[in-house]
Amino acid sequence: MNRLVAKICLLGEFSVGKTSLIRRFVEGVFDERYLSTLGVKISRHTMNLEQTEVNLLIWDTTGGERFDQIVQNYYRGSAGALLVCDLTRPDTLPVLSEYATTFHRASPETPLVIAANKADLTTQRRIADEEIAAVAATLSADWLCTSARTGEGVYEAFQILGRRIKQQKGRI
Repeated sequence: MNRLVAKICLLGEFSVGKTSLIRRFVEGVFDERYLSTLGVKISRHTMNLEQTEVNLLIWDTTGGERFDQIVQNYYRGSAGALLVCDLTRPDTLPVLSEYATTFHRASPETPLVIAANKADLTTQRRIADEEIAAVAATLSADWLCTSARTGEGVYEAFQILGRRIKQQKGRI
């Protein structure tokens, strides 16, 4: 079996669910309490994708740091990013373009996947699929709706990003 180690970053505004998505993916748990990340927290998770063992080093950032020069150092050497917005907060979607621009300055031409999080809050949803698709198209990103609470789409989001990274690494 082939092996691939890939650093990925989760990017997005405060309280969109970046840490919760990571905890659901890595530990299989969800915590109702808001867990604010200070600086960067790194988690590890291994998954198998088409005869390749992919070891992900998952960098969880504070949030709101899209203009901070320090984050360029966090992003450097990344193989891809999961851009996270909150389906109940429309302002968290358009700023993903700014995160992507900053991220690509440090790690050019790396794959992006948008995780439109909090899909379980259906009555509070304020972002339409068409809006997400439009932003994703401008970023050449895949996208899907996720819920850290229920687990909906979480594994799939990381799997899509892992596959895109694997494909890109195969071309290098």
